[in-house]
Amino acid sequence: MKSYQNLVLLQNLYRLKAIGFDYIDHFNINEKTSYEIPASIEELSANISSCHLCDLSKSRTQSMPGHGNPKAELMVIDFSVSAAQDSSNDYYTGRSGETLKNMIEKVIGLSVDDVFITHCVKCKPLGSNKPSSSEYNSCKSYLYSQLEFIKPKVLMVLGEDAYTQLTGDTGNFEDVRGHVIDFKGTKLIPIYHPNYLLRNPDSKKITLNDLKSIKSCL
Repeated sequence: MKSYQNLVLLQNLYRLKAIGFDYIDHFNINEKTSYEIPASIEELSANISSCHLCDLSKSRTQSMPGHGNPKAELMVIDFSVSAAQDSSNDYYTGRSGETLKNMIEKVIGLSVDDVFITHCVKCKPLGSNKPSSSEYNSCKSYLYSQLEFIKPKVLMVLGEDAYTQLTGDTGNFEDVRGHVIDFKGTKLIPIYHPNYLLRNPDSKKITLNDLKSIKSCL
């Protein structure tokens, strides 16, 4: 709870700085005020949408808190928001998004409205840069809170970057890809990212088997 209070406090300080404040009087935090963990995923999403905890808030079109069923049995976690997603506010945009949608609907057999999709880093990175660890850490509490609210049966993690940031495992991605991993009481299955499959179509058959494993866990 206290770490979330600090996140909200820092967010408000960024806002004051953005409108020109150079100094404010010292004040204490009352731990029993509204600076507490949100009571619902809707409140959490609203906080994410207005977040200014890192510099990515200066370059994004919007923050993308997630989309889909807040009681989903399958939660999809990508690493960071793409430029196409940022400009369209659509989680299934472009060739990569269409590939992901087909994976969910045609192989796993769920509508995209039945799952919940979100990102480790909820804003578009600056330029073509990869988000930094500090930028991910600004979003980490948001992501873990989403996991606590949704309580999915299965986490489908897209690609090595998302897997590494979420779990802290820096080992060989090929050693875990497609495996069912216990993560905070949830079955986590890392798979190739749709962008990787577009560049490496020979890996689609491997991913097909991984998707079948995901379907069998639901």
